[in-house]
Amino acid sequence: MKTKVLVVDDEQSIVTLLQYNLEQAGFEVITAMDGEEGKLLAEQESPDIIVLDVMLPKLDGMEVCKQLRLENIKTPIIMLTAKDDVFDTILGLELGADDYMVKPFSPREVIARVKAILRRIQAQAEQSSENTNDEQQEIVIGNLVIHPERYEAYLQKKPLYLTLKEFELLLFLAQNKGRVLTREQLLSAVWNYDFVGDTRIVDVNISHLREKIEEDTKRPVYIKTLRGLGYKLEEHKDE
Repeated sequence: MKTKVLVVDDEQSIVTLLQYNLEQAGFEVITAMDGEEGKLLAEQESPDIIVLDVMLPKLDGMEVCKQLRLENIKTPIIMLTAKDDVFDTILGLELGADDYMVKPFSPREVIARVKAILRRIQAQAEQSSENTNDEQQEIVIGNLVIHPERYEAYLQKKPLYLTLKEFELLLFLAQNKGRVLTREQLLSAVWNYDFVGDTRIVDVNISHLREKIEEDTKRPVYIKTLRGLGYKLEEHKDE
């Protein structure tokens, strides 16, 4: 069965270009020209990945992303923005997008990003299938419990509602507990490619994670920042 990609963009030329190149690369492609149709297809067709434009009629890409994440649909989303707008980029990532690309872009770059995300998901699935003992897989750090094979995390026995990227980032930090990880290391391990020096995506996801696991985000006790170096996850037990 072919991997299914949903492309949502209101510019016919971009839809045609992406559909042709993705199909040539071996993907099944479904398309939508507005946000409402894109959201409906995401719900009904269960695509493996979504390429979603920010500026869309009826329902913009940010709102589509937000609503899908609220419905706990964890399909990876690559946001497309017409300009290198920091606000659009950060907002999209905060709403649960996994990646972003700035127009104009080459179809080859889109395909590379899609393949990188899918490779990472496949590798994680294979690693999970090799381990059948839940006790071996469970990671406990203070009151934080992570189940890699189920993509679930709990804090004080309460479920954490994380996006796919937030979970993968938390898992990698947990697997390297106490170790300082640079932004570049996190980009390579979690996103599986380089961002040509742009590490904002790491900082945004770290900030979002802190909002969900820290009692006081200004005084984090789990995810620590090492100025000029990176981040590390430390064990903490709530009083």
